[in-house]
Amino acid sequence: MPNALANLLNQPLLMRIRRNHGLEHATIHMLSSKYPHTPIAGRADANGFLILGRLPTDAIAESAEEAAARLRAGEDHLAIHPNCGTNFLTAAVLAGLASFATLLGGRTDRARDRLERLPLAILATVLALIIAQPIGSAAQRHITTSSEIGELRIGEVQQLRSGRTTVHRVRTQG
Repeated sequence: MPNALANLLNQPLLMRIRRNHGLEHATIHMLSSKYPHTPIAGRADANGFLILGRLPTDAIAESAEEAAARLRAGEDHLAIHPNCGTNFLTAAVLAGLASFATLLGGRTDRARDRLERLPLAILATVLALIIAQPIGSAAQRHITTSSEIGELRIGEVQQLRSGRTTVHRVRTQG
């Protein structure tokens, strides 16, 4: 990783967000194993993270503690999640660029020319989506999350809203 990017990512505010993001993913992994048919989402920031899903507060607190312990024990893979927004963004950007690139050039003022290129655009988009998965995971690992949570610990876990979508706030300290 270039020094400028490494320096930026290691700034205290960004590092704290990356650590919370990794801990959020690990917590979702724990919750998903305990509640396999419950939709769960999260969002990290500098103060901790949100967990969205119909889950009991005590289960979220226990799962966050377990996640932190397992990350500290070296289970780095828990900081990476296949449903992370980083993966979705990577897929969208690569698919959009692949499709756009195949439609460039030629006589684009003719609808027939664009239509003839449609199969190529679809193929390029599919290939972009295939390669997006490992690239998105690598982006999580090196840019948007950190499995090295250090002294980060779980503070308060509070239910903010209940109903169709229950929202919990997990505050971190350290």
